[in-house]
Amino acid sequence: MMEHEYSRYSEGLIPSRPERVLEMERYAREHRVPIMQLEGMEALLQILRVQRPKRILEIGTAIGYSAIRMAEALPGTQVVTIEREPAMQDKAENNIGESDAAERIRLVRGDALELGDNLPEGPFDALFIDAAKGQYKRFFDIYEPLLSDSGVIYCDNMFMHGLAAEDPKDIPKKNRTMIRKLKEFTEWLMSHPGYDSALLPVGDGLMISTKKESTEEGAVL
Repeated sequence: MMEHEYSRYSEGLIPSRPERVLEMERYAREHRVPIMQLEGMEALLQILRVQRPKRILEIGTAIGYSAIRMAEALPGTQVVTIEREPAMQDKAENNIGESDAAERIRLVRGDALELGDNLPEGPFDALFIDAAKGQYKRFFDIYEPLLSDSGVIYCDNMFMHGLAAEDPKDIPKKNRTMIRKLKEFTEWLMSHPGYDSALLPVGDGLMISTKKESTEEGAVL
């Protein structure tokens, strides 16, 4: 069975979604809004069901798709999500307002790299990074300190539609710097002394990083 056949088969097993969720997916396709691929979204939701975080911080709201999916899949979980683009902010606000979890989703309007003293108040049990791919390292440095002791970091688009695996000379010039930074971040995170990380080949590549346990002297195991 070829890779695309596996993908088609697995997508066929994904549970049906409410019409308003399907409408967000259609809107994203028609307007080329980058939302999480369906297989990756479902994998993330299942992992979150196992983790059962009480609070999630998302970097990159877009139209609110993933924030809504996470909040609705996890009753009782609060989601704080940050978006910098005004048009996306307004669309996300409307979508969130129509969701069944509106009271548990807080939209922060602003550039996640420039919030300064206005950072959301931690701690968070999960950090989901899905914004500018060339800035993942900066997002990590700013928001990782807001994680709880058992917090988990999730990063989407680690494959960047296959470009991360391409020879640099075959990557369009406009994307080369972004892809280089994304690959550097991937290698840096995989060897981070404080985290155990795994890159899952689902959707567009989902990185999961968990904190290493600490000894009594404070060193990681």
